[in-house]
Amino acid sequence: MTKLFTHRLRVRYSECDQQNVVFNGHYLFYYDVAMTELWREATDYASMVEAGTDLVVAEARIRYRQGARFDELVDIEMPVTHLGTTSMIVRPRFKVGERLIAEGEVRHVFTDVVAGGKKEMPSAVREAFQSYISAAE
Repeated sequence: MTKLFTHRLRVRYSECDQQNVVFNGHYLFYYDVAMTELWREATDYASMVEAGTDLVVAEARIRYRQGARFDELVDIEMPVTHLGTTSMIVRPRFKVGERLIAEGEVRHVFTDVVAGGKKEMPSAVREAFQSYISAAE
């Protein structure tokens, strides 16, 4: 059974623009917060880095549908849709209730902490995220 990790946050006033909606740049920040919490639930990121592997964003795309507003609760669904040899893909969906606010795709690449460059995903990480893998939609 596939796990769907979801992180909820409340929109703060300072995150809204002149149109009274969340400024578009904040969605990648929201994604980063949700990704941190997904890692916290799935495995130990710090241990992976200590063992010589890190994770970087190689590509990010967000499609904006509607604007979230001050004080609304935004649920960030984090389906993991790909576990490759050196990369993983997450397709976040940002929702307020049932309203789809934004959606996207973020490709992460595993890198060697010392030498730089791509590195194979550690087997412990692959095992930890296996239960989160879902079919691409």
